[in-house]
This record gives sequence, structure tokens and C-alpha cells, in this order.
Amino acid sequence: MKLQYFGDSKDSFKWDYHDYLTNALGFKVLNILLMMTYDDDTNEGKTKPDWFPARSEIVQFCHELRAERDISKIISLPSKTGASYKVNLHKPENYISKNDRNSFCSDISNHCDQVVFLDPDNGMEPEKKYNEKHISYSELSIILDQISNNSVISVFQHFRRKKFKDDFARIKERLLVVIPTAHVTGIFWHQLMFVVLGMSETTINKIREINCVYKRSYPVEIIE
Repeated sequence: MKLQYFGDSKDSFKWDYHDYLTNALGFKVLNILLMMTYDDDTNEGKTKPDWFPARSEIVQFCHELRAERDISKIISLPSKTGASYKVNLHKPENYISKNDRNSFCSDISNHCDQVVFLDPDNGMEPEKKYNEKHISYSELSIILDQISNNSVISVFQHFRRKKFKDDFARIKERLLVVIPTAHVTGIFWHQLMFVVLGMSETTINKIREINCVYKRSYPVEIIE
């Protein structure tokens, strides 16, 4: 996650979906691991939030994020939509580097069922090697070991020049090598996919149902 991405169209999908998902699951916490990296000289992050047809309060929320670029403002998400869960920002001051891959995925609160959202710049580790822009499969395993059985992890996955359905199939294949008892589903829009995984088949099946309901109102596609 870079500050330059704050409030763009991907943010609009990101916050609308995770607000909806956490609320629909009835979980009390949306725990966000921002995986912050430093801004660069590209033009990425300039798309308008209303390019994704999110709820009006989410679009306004994204405009506020873009204007203020204050990480702590993310905590106000549920108050914008009238939801009852709370947002926790896990070590928001930590910037990810290729030499320090452990601090961001340690000491994760596990006092209740939660949605743990991981926000790397690019998503899952690629086939050859990964850097600060990715999350590794072994790191996902470390996080799963710290949270309740009913909790889930959602991972930001950017488009990688292959169809999302093909990319999801490969991600699932690689994930199950490391975590063979995990259950996985996914949802995507435009150039952004969220890969959702957990240890409870019941919870993942419920998320599949939630995704189907979400799809009725938004231009998204579901992957199994």
C-alpha cells in the first residue's frame, strides 16, 4: 500500500467490499495490515473513486482519504456506513522492506473472529521471487496460525497479465501446497482481485454466498 493510492478506484472497491463482507459475516473486527511501501514517481493511484460504483458514503470516504492522506482516517470506515464492527490498523507505522519480512505479520490480535485484510502493492508472491510488494504463502501460514479458526484472510491481488481465473487457480494450487487444509474463494473487478482464505469451510462457504449477493449490485465476478 502506498499513500499515493489513497482514495483511488481500487480503494473504492476495497473499502466497499470489506465493509460489506465484515458486516455480513457479523464479525466484530476488520484487522488491516497495510504493508506500507514508499510512494514512487509513477502516475498510479490517480483514478477517481467513483469509477467503481460503490455506495455513495464509500465514495465520499475515498475522497476524504485522497484529500487528507492520513492512514488513521481508515478507522472511521464503519462509522461512514453505520456498521457495528471496528477497524484495527496493525502496526500502521511500519514500512515493509525486503530485509524485514517478519514484523508486519507478528503479534496479531486473536481475541475474536475477524477479517484480516492484507494490502500489498502487488499481491501474492510471484513464481520466481518476491519483494516488499508481495505477501508470501509462508507468511499467510504464519498469520493463519495466530487467528481463530473462523477468521479469514483477504489479500489484495493486482492484475498480472493473465486472466484472473487462471491466476486464481495457480494461487490456490500454490497455497494448498503450503497450507493443505485451507479453503479459498475470490472476487474481482477490472484489475483487482481479492483472494479470501481461511481454515473453516463453513465460513468460506458463507463468504461465497455473501459474494453472490454482493454481485447482484456490483460489476464484479466471483471465482471458485
